[in-house]
Amino acid sequence: MNASDQYASVRYLVDDVDAAVEFYTTHLGFELLSHPAPPFADVVRGPLRLLLSGTASSGARATPDGSMSAGRNRIHLVVDDFDALVARLREAGLPFASDVVSGPGGRQVLLTDPAGNLVELFEPAT
Repeated sequence: MNASDQYASVRYLVDDVDAAVEFYTTHLGFELLSHPAPPFADVVRGPLRLLLSGTASSGARATPDGSMSAGRNRIHLVVDDFDALVARLREAGLPFASDVVSGPGGRQVLLTDPAGNLVELFEPAT
């Protein structure tokens, strides 16, 4: 297996790379893979490699059409002990973008990282 097969990578644009690294490693179980320069770091959790690109990074350049489109895209993390994790994150004062939602597939809640990117925490129904 080569490095490109090892992870599925997602790029998030962030205002403060160090704050983003702290958020993902402290609260969501990611490990720092590299932080070669101030405007960039990458963290991993299982097969997910999250590219954290600061405003001065090449990844933060506008797309050719000039748009900086944002939407409801987010990473989706399946978690164990959903209630305990949500309680711990609330206790840490982290910002949530939704209340816990329950449906036939399970429960979810949306958390925001320091740059406002969405993270969906999901517990499948049993």
